[in-house]
Amino acid sequence: MSRISPACAVSFICVFAFLTLQIRAQETPPPASTQAPLTLTLQDALARARKNSVQFQAALTDQGLAHEDKVQARAALLPSLTYNNQFIYTEPNGTPSGVFVANNSVHEYMSQADVHQVIGYTNYADFRRSRALEAVARAKAEVAKRGLVVTVVQGYYGLIAAQRKYANAQQAAAEAQGFLALSKKLENGGEVAHSDVLKAQIQANDRQRDLREAQLAMDKGRLDLAVLLFPDFNLNYTLVDDAQLAPPLMTFDEVMKQAQSRNPELRASTAGFQAAKFEVASAQSAYFPTLTLDYFYGIDAAHFAAREPDGVRNLGYSVVATLNIPIWNWGATRSKVVQADLKRKQAQRELSFAQRKLQADMRELYAEAEAARAEMELLKSSAELAAESLRLTNLRYQGGEATVLEVVDAQNTLTQARNAFNDGEVRARTALANLQTLTGTM
Repeated sequence: MSRISPACAVSFICVFAFLTLQIRAQETPPPASTQAPLTLTLQDALARARKNSVQFQAALTDQGLAHEDKVQARAALLPSLTYNNQFIYTEPNGTPSGVFVANNSVHEYMSQADVHQVIGYTNYADFRRSRALEAVARAKAEVAKRGLVVTVVQGYYGLIAAQRKYANAQQAAAEAQGFLALSKKLENGGEVAHSDVLKAQIQANDRQRDLREAQLAMDKGRLDLAVLLFPDFNLNYTLVDDAQLAPPLMTFDEVMKQAQSRNPELRASTAGFQAAKFEVASAQSAYFPTLTLDYFYGIDAAHFAAREPDGVRNLGYSVVATLNIPIWNWGATRSKVVQADLKRKQAQRELSFAQRKLQADMRELYAEAEAARAEMELLKSSAELAAESLRLTNLRYQGGEATVLEVVDAQNTLTQARNAFNDGEVRARTALANLQTLTGTM
Protein backbone atom coordinates (compact mmCIF):
# COMPACT_ATOMS: atom_id res chain seq x y z
CA MET A 1 0.00 0.00 0.00
CA SER A 2 1.38 3.42 -0.99
CA ARG A 3 1.82 6.02 1.72
CA ILE A 4 0.65 9.65 1.54
CA SER A 5 3.45 12.14 1.69
CA PRO A 6 3.43 14.76 4.49
CA ALA A 7 3.13 17.60 1.93
CA CYS A 8 0.01 16.04 0.39
CA ALA A 9 -1.50 15.53 3.83
CA VAL A 10 -0.92 19.15 4.79
CA SER A 11 -2.45 20.32 1.49
CA PHE A 12 -5.49 18.11 2.03
CA ILE A 13 -6.00 19.45 5.56
CA CYS A 14 -5.74 23.05 4.34
CA VAL A 15 -8.29 22.49 1.55
CA PHE A 16 -10.66 20.72 3.95
CA ALA A 17 -10.38 23.55 6.49
CA PHE A 18 -11.00 26.16 3.78
CA LEU A 19 -14.13 24.38 2.52
CA THR A 20 -15.41 24.00 6.07
CA LEU A 21 -15.05 27.73 6.72
CA GLN A 22 -16.81 28.53 3.45
CA ILE A 23 -19.76 26.27 4.32
CA ARG A 24 -20.05 27.78 7.80
CA ALA A 25 -19.90 31.29 6.34
CA GLN A 26 -22.76 30.46 4.00
CA GLU A 27 -24.83 28.86 6.74
CA THR A 28 -24.28 31.73 9.17
CA PRO A 29 -26.98 34.40 8.66
CA PRO A 30 -25.77 37.96 8.15
CA PRO A 31 -25.82 40.09 11.26
CA ALA A 32 -28.99 42.11 11.66
CA SER A 33 -28.72 45.86 11.42
CA THR A 34 -28.41 47.44 14.83
CA GLN A 35 -29.54 50.86 13.61
CA ALA A 36 -33.13 51.95 13.99
CA PRO A 37 -35.01 51.93 10.66
CA LEU A 38 -35.34 55.24 8.87
CA THR A 39 -38.93 56.51 8.96
CA LEU A 40 -40.02 58.21 5.74
CA THR A 41 -43.08 60.23 4.86
CA LEU A 42 -44.25 60.69 1.29
CA GLN A 43 -42.59 64.11 1.11
CA ASP A 44 -39.32 62.60 2.40
CA ALA A 45 -39.52 59.93 -0.28
CA LEU A 46 -40.16 62.53 -2.99
CA ALA A 47 -37.18 64.63 -1.85
CA ARG A 48 -34.87 61.63 -1.86
CA ALA A 49 -36.11 60.46 -5.25
CA ARG A 50 -35.41 63.87 -6.81
CA LYS A 51 -31.82 63.68 -5.61
CA ASN A 52 -31.21 60.12 -6.80
CA SER A 53 -33.32 59.84 -9.97
CA VAL A 54 -31.07 59.61 -13.04
CA GLN A 55 -33.87 60.65 -15.41
CA PHE A 56 -34.83 63.70 -13.35
CA GLN A 57 -31.23 64.80 -12.93
CA ALA A 58 -30.71 64.33 -16.69
CA ALA A 59 -33.67 66.66 -17.29
CA LEU A 60 -32.11 69.22 -14.95
CA THR A 61 -28.83 68.85 -16.83
CA ASP A 62 -30.61 69.55 -20.12
CA GLN A 63 -32.17 72.61 -18.52
CA GLY A 64 -28.76 73.85 -17.41
CA LEU A 65 -27.30 73.27 -20.89
CA ALA A 66 -30.17 75.20 -22.47
CA HIS A 67 -29.57 78.07 -20.06
CA GLU A 68 -25.90 78.22 -21.02
CA ASP A 69 -26.89 78.19 -24.71
CA LYS A 70 -29.04 81.24 -24.02
CA VAL A 71 -26.16 82.98 -22.24
CA GLN A 72 -23.88 82.32 -25.22
CA ALA A 73 -26.50 83.55 -27.70
CA ARG A 74 -27.01 86.71 -25.65
CA ALA A 75 -23.25 87.28 -25.57
CA ALA A 76 -23.21 87.18 -29.37
CA LEU A 77 -25.47 90.27 -29.38
CA LEU A 78 -22.99 92.31 -27.34
CA PRO A 79 -19.56 93.71 -28.28
CA SER A 80 -16.54 91.55 -27.47
CA LEU A 81 -13.13 92.80 -26.34
CA THR A 82 -9.87 91.03 -27.13
CA TYR A 83 -6.24 92.09 -26.87
CA ASN A 84 -4.06 90.95 -29.76
CA ASN A 85 -0.26 90.78 -29.58
CA GLN A 86 1.79 89.92 -32.65
CA PHE A 87 5.40 90.16 -33.87
CA ILE A 88 6.30 89.86 -37.55
CA TYR A 89 9.92 89.36 -38.61
CA THR A 90 10.80 89.96 -42.26
CA GLU A 91 14.08 89.10 -43.97
CA PRO A 92 15.97 92.39 -44.49
CA ASN A 93 17.11 93.50 -47.96
CA GLY A 94 18.33 97.01 -47.30
CA THR A 95 14.88 98.61 -47.58
CA PRO A 96 12.67 99.68 -44.63
CA SER A 97 10.11 96.97 -45.40
CA GLY A 98 12.47 94.05 -46.08
CA VAL A 99 12.11 91.32 -48.72
CA PHE A 100 8.32 91.16 -48.46
CA VAL A 101 7.22 94.61 -49.44
CA ALA A 102 3.69 94.01 -48.12
CA ASN A 103 5.04 94.36 -44.57
CA ASN A 104 5.55 97.73 -42.93
CA SER A 105 9.00 97.08 -41.51
CA VAL A 106 11.67 94.46 -40.94
CA HIS A 107 10.53 94.30 -37.33
CA GLU A 108 6.80 94.92 -36.86
CA TYR A 109 5.11 94.86 -33.46
CA MET A 110 1.32 94.84 -33.07
CA SER A 111 -0.34 95.15 -29.68
CA GLN A 112 -3.95 96.25 -30.02
CA ALA A 113 -7.23 95.96 -28.21
CA ASP A 114 -10.12 95.04 -30.51
CA VAL A 115 -13.75 95.86 -29.79
CA HIS A 116 -15.73 93.61 -32.14
CA GLN A 117 -19.45 93.91 -32.89
CA VAL A 118 -21.60 92.08 -35.43
CA ILE A 119 -24.92 93.71 -36.31
CA GLY A 120 -27.42 91.42 -37.96
CA TYR A 121 -30.81 89.81 -37.38
CA THR A 122 -29.34 86.31 -37.19
CA ASN A 123 -27.85 86.78 -33.72
CA TYR A 124 -31.07 88.31 -32.41
CA ALA A 125 -33.20 85.47 -33.80
CA ASP A 126 -30.78 82.89 -32.39
CA PHE A 127 -31.00 84.54 -28.97
CA ARG A 128 -34.80 84.47 -29.04
CA ARG A 129 -34.72 80.86 -30.16
CA SER A 130 -32.29 79.86 -27.40
CA ARG A 131 -34.52 81.57 -24.85
CA ALA A 132 -37.51 79.60 -26.11
CA LEU A 133 -35.50 76.37 -26.01
CA GLU A 134 -34.57 77.12 -22.41
CA ALA A 135 -38.29 77.39 -21.65
CA VAL A 136 -38.77 74.02 -23.36
CA ALA A 137 -36.03 72.43 -21.24
CA ARG A 138 -37.46 73.99 -18.08
CA ALA A 139 -40.92 72.64 -18.89
CA LYS A 140 -39.52 69.18 -19.67
CA ALA A 141 -37.70 69.19 -16.33
CA GLU A 142 -41.04 69.94 -14.69
CA VAL A 143 -42.62 67.08 -16.66
CA ALA A 144 -39.88 64.74 -15.40
CA LYS A 145 -40.39 66.01 -11.86
CA ARG A 146 -44.12 65.38 -11.93
CA GLY A 147 -43.67 62.01 -13.60
CA LEU A 148 -41.28 61.10 -10.80
CA VAL A 149 -44.00 62.04 -8.32
CA VAL A 150 -46.34 59.48 -9.87
CA THR A 151 -43.63 56.80 -9.80
CA VAL A 152 -42.80 57.47 -6.15
CA VAL A 153 -46.48 57.59 -5.14
CA GLN A 154 -47.10 54.26 -6.85
CA GLY A 155 -44.07 52.70 -5.19
CA TYR A 156 -44.76 54.29 -1.79
CA TYR A 157 -48.41 53.33 -1.49
CA GLY A 158 -47.83 50.09 -3.40
CA LEU A 159 -45.45 49.02 -0.63
CA ILE A 160 -47.94 50.11 2.02
CA ALA A 161 -50.64 48.06 0.27
CA ALA A 162 -48.26 45.09 0.03
CA GLN A 163 -47.59 45.35 3.77
CA ARG A 164 -51.31 45.46 4.47
CA LYS A 165 -51.92 42.48 2.18
CA TYR A 166 -49.21 40.60 4.04
CA ALA A 167 -51.02 41.37 7.28
CA ASN A 168 -54.28 40.24 5.65
CA ALA A 169 -52.59 37.02 4.55
CA GLN A 170 -51.30 36.43 8.07
CA GLN A 171 -54.79 36.95 9.49
CA ALA A 172 -56.32 34.71 6.83
CA ALA A 173 -53.75 31.99 7.56
CA ALA A 174 -54.52 32.23 11.26
CA GLU A 175 -58.26 32.01 10.57
CA ALA A 176 -57.70 28.98 8.34
CA GLN A 177 -55.63 27.28 11.02
CA GLY A 178 -58.31 28.05 13.60
CA PHE A 179 -61.01 26.62 11.37
CA LEU A 180 -58.88 23.51 10.78
CA ALA A 181 -58.57 23.00 14.52
CA LEU A 182 -62.34 23.53 14.91
CA SER A 183 -63.19 21.01 12.18
CA LYS A 184 -60.90 18.41 13.79
CA LYS A 185 -62.54 19.02 17.16
CA LEU A 186 -66.01 18.63 15.67
CA GLU A 187 -64.93 15.47 13.80
CA ASN A 188 -63.68 13.96 17.04
CA GLY A 189 -67.09 14.68 18.53
CA GLY A 190 -68.82 13.05 15.60
CA GLU A 191 -70.51 16.26 14.52
CA VAL A 192 -68.92 16.64 11.05
CA ALA A 193 -67.48 14.31 8.45
CA HIS A 194 -63.81 13.80 7.73
CA SER A 195 -64.29 15.56 4.40
CA ASP A 196 -64.74 18.81 6.32
CA VAL A 197 -61.29 18.34 7.88
CA LEU A 198 -59.79 17.68 4.44
CA LYS A 199 -61.40 20.82 3.02
CA ALA A 200 -60.17 22.84 6.01
CA GLN A 201 -56.65 21.44 5.53
CA ILE A 202 -56.69 22.44 1.84
CA GLN A 203 -57.86 25.90 2.83
CA ALA A 204 -55.04 26.20 5.38
CA ASN A 205 -52.47 25.10 2.79
CA ASP A 206 -53.77 27.68 0.32
CA ARG A 207 -53.56 30.43 2.92
CA GLN A 208 -49.94 29.48 3.73
CA ARG A 209 -49.10 29.72 0.05
CA ASP A 210 -50.82 33.11 -0.15
CA LEU A 211 -48.81 34.24 2.85
CA ARG A 212 -45.55 33.33 1.11
CA GLU A 213 -46.61 35.15 -2.07
CA ALA A 214 -47.65 38.21 -0.05
CA GLN A 215 -44.27 38.30 1.66
CA LEU A 216 -42.55 38.01 -1.73
CA ALA A 217 -44.61 40.90 -3.13
CA MET A 218 -43.84 43.00 -0.06
CA ASP A 219 -40.08 42.34 -0.35
CA LYS A 220 -40.17 43.15 -4.05
CA GLY A 221 -41.97 46.44 -3.40
CA ARG A 222 -39.40 47.35 -0.75
CA LEU A 223 -36.54 46.64 -3.16
CA ASP A 224 -38.09 48.66 -5.99
CA LEU A 225 -38.69 51.66 -3.75
CA ALA A 226 -35.19 51.45 -2.26
CA VAL A 227 -33.70 51.75 -5.76
CA LEU A 228 -35.58 55.03 -6.21
CA LEU A 229 -34.82 56.56 -2.82
CA PHE A 230 -31.32 55.58 -1.73
CA PRO A 231 -27.97 55.91 -3.51
CA ASP A 232 -26.48 53.21 -1.27
CA PHE A 233 -29.38 50.71 -1.57
CA ASN A 234 -30.67 50.90 1.99
CA LEU A 235 -33.46 48.49 3.00
CA ASN A 236 -33.60 49.55 6.63
CA TYR A 237 -36.54 51.94 6.41
CA THR A 238 -40.23 52.17 7.24
CA LEU A 239 -43.03 54.21 5.68
CA VAL A 240 -45.64 56.37 7.35
CA ASP A 241 -49.03 54.94 6.42
CA ASP A 242 -51.10 57.99 5.54
CA ALA A 243 -53.14 56.42 2.73
CA GLN A 244 -56.37 57.40 4.49
CA LEU A 245 -55.30 61.06 4.75
CA ALA A 246 -55.50 61.96 1.07
CA PRO A 247 -56.19 65.65 0.37
CA PRO A 248 -59.68 66.56 -0.83
CA LEU A 249 -60.43 66.53 -4.54
CA MET A 250 -60.92 69.96 -6.10
CA THR A 251 -63.81 70.75 -8.39
CA PHE A 252 -63.38 70.08 -12.08
CA ASP A 253 -63.45 73.79 -12.94
CA GLU A 254 -60.62 74.50 -10.48
CA VAL A 255 -58.58 71.61 -11.83
CA MET A 256 -59.11 72.72 -15.43
CA LYS A 257 -58.13 76.30 -14.64
CA GLN A 258 -54.87 75.25 -12.96
CA ALA A 259 -54.04 72.75 -15.69
CA GLN A 260 -54.38 75.33 -18.46
CA SER A 261 -52.00 77.72 -16.72
CA ARG A 262 -49.56 75.31 -15.07
CA ASN A 263 -49.41 72.24 -17.31
CA PRO A 264 -45.72 71.70 -18.20
CA GLU A 265 -46.36 69.64 -21.33
CA LEU A 266 -48.49 72.42 -22.78
CA ARG A 267 -45.80 74.95 -21.85
CA ALA A 268 -43.15 72.80 -23.51
CA SER A 269 -45.19 72.54 -26.72
CA THR A 270 -45.87 76.28 -26.73
CA ALA A 271 -42.21 77.14 -26.18
CA GLY A 272 -41.18 74.61 -28.81
CA PHE A 273 -43.46 76.30 -31.33
CA GLN A 274 -41.94 79.69 -30.46
CA ALA A 275 -38.44 78.26 -30.90
CA ALA A 276 -39.39 76.85 -34.29
CA LYS A 277 -40.68 80.26 -35.41
CA PHE A 278 -37.43 81.96 -34.42
CA GLU A 279 -35.49 79.24 -36.19
CA VAL A 280 -37.34 80.20 -39.38
CA ALA A 281 -36.46 83.85 -38.76
CA SER A 282 -32.81 82.94 -38.18
CA ALA A 283 -32.69 81.01 -41.46
CA GLN A 284 -34.37 83.87 -43.36
CA SER A 285 -31.92 86.40 -41.93
CA ALA A 286 -29.19 84.86 -44.10
CA TYR A 287 -30.78 86.74 -47.03
CA PHE A 288 -29.96 90.11 -45.42
CA PRO A 289 -26.62 91.94 -45.14
CA THR A 290 -24.51 91.72 -42.00
CA LEU A 291 -22.51 94.64 -40.65
CA THR A 292 -19.30 93.99 -38.70
CA LEU A 293 -17.54 96.76 -36.77
CA ASP A 294 -14.00 96.57 -35.33
CA TYR A 295 -12.33 99.29 -33.29
CA PHE A 296 -8.58 98.79 -32.81
CA TYR A 297 -6.45 100.74 -30.33
CA GLY A 298 -2.76 100.12 -29.69
CA ILE A 299 0.51 100.05 -31.62
CA ASP A 300 1.52 98.78 -35.03
CA ALA A 301 5.13 99.94 -35.31
CA ALA A 302 8.72 98.92 -35.87
CA HIS A 303 9.47 99.21 -32.12
CA PHE A 304 7.56 97.73 -29.20
CA ALA A 305 7.07 101.06 -27.48
CA ALA A 306 4.52 103.80 -27.08
CA ARG A 307 6.89 106.18 -28.93
CA GLU A 308 9.60 105.78 -31.53
CA PRO A 309 13.21 106.86 -30.71
CA ASP A 310 12.60 110.10 -32.58
CA GLY A 311 9.56 110.85 -30.42
CA VAL A 312 6.85 109.89 -32.90
CA ARG A 313 3.80 108.48 -31.05
CA ASN A 314 2.98 104.87 -31.89
CA LEU A 315 -0.31 104.64 -29.99
CA GLY A 316 -3.36 105.13 -32.16
CA TYR A 317 -6.66 103.67 -33.27
CA SER A 318 -8.37 102.49 -36.42
CA VAL A 319 -11.93 101.53 -37.26
CA VAL A 320 -12.93 98.85 -39.75
CA ALA A 321 -16.50 98.48 -40.97
CA THR A 322 -17.42 95.48 -43.10
CA LEU A 323 -20.78 95.01 -44.81
CA ASN A 324 -21.34 91.44 -46.05
CA ILE A 325 -24.06 91.22 -48.71
CA PRO A 326 -25.17 87.67 -49.60
CA ILE A 327 -25.45 87.13 -53.35
CA TRP A 328 -25.44 83.45 -54.26
CA ASN A 329 -24.83 80.20 -52.40
CA TRP A 330 -26.46 77.60 -54.64
CA GLY A 331 -29.76 77.54 -52.74
CA ALA A 332 -28.30 76.64 -49.34
CA THR A 333 -30.12 79.51 -47.60
CA ARG A 334 -33.43 78.60 -49.19
CA SER A 335 -32.95 74.97 -48.16
CA LYS A 336 -32.36 76.02 -44.55
CA VAL A 337 -35.50 78.16 -44.65
CA VAL A 338 -37.53 75.22 -45.96
CA GLN A 339 -36.11 72.97 -43.22
CA ALA A 340 -36.95 75.47 -40.51
CA ASP A 341 -40.47 75.97 -41.88
CA LEU A 342 -41.07 72.21 -41.86
CA LYS A 343 -40.03 72.11 -38.19
CA ARG A 344 -42.32 75.06 -37.45
CA LYS A 345 -45.32 73.32 -39.00
CA GLN A 346 -44.58 70.14 -37.06
CA ALA A 347 -44.23 72.12 -33.82
CA GLN A 348 -47.58 73.76 -34.54
CA ARG A 349 -49.22 70.36 -35.01
CA GLU A 350 -47.65 69.12 -31.76
CA LEU A 351 -48.95 72.18 -29.92
CA SER A 352 -52.46 71.61 -31.24
CA PHE A 353 -52.26 67.94 -30.23
CA ALA A 354 -51.00 68.86 -26.75
CA GLN A 355 -53.96 71.21 -26.27
CA ARG A 356 -56.46 68.55 -27.31
CA LYS A 357 -54.74 65.86 -25.24
CA LEU A 358 -54.79 68.09 -22.17
CA GLN A 359 -58.57 68.44 -22.48
CA ALA A 360 -59.00 64.67 -22.81
CA ASP A 361 -56.52 63.81 -20.05
CA MET A 362 -58.15 66.23 -17.64
CA ARG A 363 -61.56 64.64 -18.05
CA GLU A 364 -60.19 61.10 -17.93
CA LEU A 365 -57.95 61.57 -14.90
CA TYR A 366 -60.55 63.58 -13.01
CA ALA A 367 -63.16 60.89 -13.65
CA GLU A 368 -60.67 58.26 -12.47
CA ALA A 369 -59.88 60.17 -9.27
CA GLU A 370 -63.56 60.83 -8.61
CA ALA A 371 -64.50 57.18 -9.15
CA ALA A 372 -61.65 55.91 -6.98
CA ARG A 373 -62.67 58.18 -4.12
CA ALA A 374 -66.35 57.29 -4.46
CA GLU A 375 -65.59 53.57 -4.35
CA MET A 376 -63.49 53.80 -1.19
CA GLU A 377 -66.50 53.85 1.10
CA LEU A 378 -68.03 50.89 -0.75
CA LEU A 379 -64.80 48.89 -0.47
CA LYS A 380 -64.50 49.70 3.23
CA SER A 381 -68.11 48.69 3.81
CA SER A 382 -67.59 45.44 1.88
CA ALA A 383 -64.58 44.55 4.06
CA GLU A 384 -66.56 45.20 7.23
CA LEU A 385 -69.54 43.18 5.97
CA ALA A 386 -67.28 40.31 4.92
CA ALA A 387 -65.73 40.19 8.40
CA GLU A 388 -69.18 40.06 10.01
CA SER A 389 -70.31 37.40 7.51
CA LEU A 390 -67.37 35.18 8.42
CA ARG A 391 -68.07 35.57 12.11
CA LEU A 392 -71.72 34.58 11.68
CA THR A 393 -70.88 31.71 9.33
CA ASN A 394 -68.43 30.27 11.88
CA LEU A 395 -71.12 30.42 14.54
CA ARG A 396 -73.60 28.70 12.22
CA TYR A 397 -71.00 26.04 11.38
CA GLN A 398 -70.41 25.34 15.07
CA GLY A 399 -74.17 25.00 15.49
CA GLY A 400 -74.43 22.61 12.56
CA GLU A 401 -76.37 25.03 10.36
CA ALA A 402 -73.66 25.84 7.79
CA THR A 403 -71.44 23.69 5.61
CA VAL A 404 -67.66 23.76 5.32
CA LEU A 405 -67.98 25.24 1.83
CA GLU A 406 -69.84 28.24 3.25
CA VAL A 407 -67.10 28.84 5.81
CA VAL A 408 -64.35 28.58 3.17
CA ASP A 409 -66.28 30.91 0.87
CA ALA A 410 -66.70 33.44 3.68
CA GLN A 411 -62.97 33.31 4.45
CA ASN A 412 -62.03 33.86 0.81
CA THR A 413 -64.54 36.68 0.49
CA LEU A 414 -63.09 38.45 3.52
CA THR A 415 -59.52 38.19 2.21
CA GLN A 416 -60.55 39.47 -1.21
CA ALA A 417 -62.51 42.35 0.32
CA ARG A 418 -59.57 43.44 2.48
CA ASN A 419 -57.15 43.29 -0.44
CA ALA A 420 -59.61 45.17 -2.65
CA PHE A 421 -59.83 47.92 -0.05
CA ASN A 422 -56.04 48.21 0.08
CA ASP A 423 -55.84 48.31 -3.72
CA GLY A 424 -58.57 50.94 -3.74
CA GLU A 425 -56.54 53.25 -1.50
CA VAL A 426 -53.49 52.89 -3.74
CA ARG A 427 -55.66 53.54 -6.79
CA ALA A 428 -57.11 56.68 -5.21
CA ARG A 429 -53.70 58.11 -4.29
CA THR A 430 -52.23 57.23 -7.70
CA ALA A 431 -55.18 58.80 -9.50
CA LEU A 432 -54.73 61.97 -7.47
CA ALA A 433 -51.00 62.02 -8.25
CA ASN A 434 -51.73 61.61 -11.97
CA LEU A 435 -54.16 64.50 -11.78
CA GLN A 436 -51.59 66.62 -10.00
CA THR A 437 -49.10 66.07 -12.82
CA LEU A 438 -51.42 68.22 -14.92
CA THR A 439 -52.15 70.85 -12.29
CA GLY A 440 -48.81 71.01 -10.47
CA THR A 441 -50.37 71.04 -6.99
CA MET A 442 -48.17 68.26 -5.54
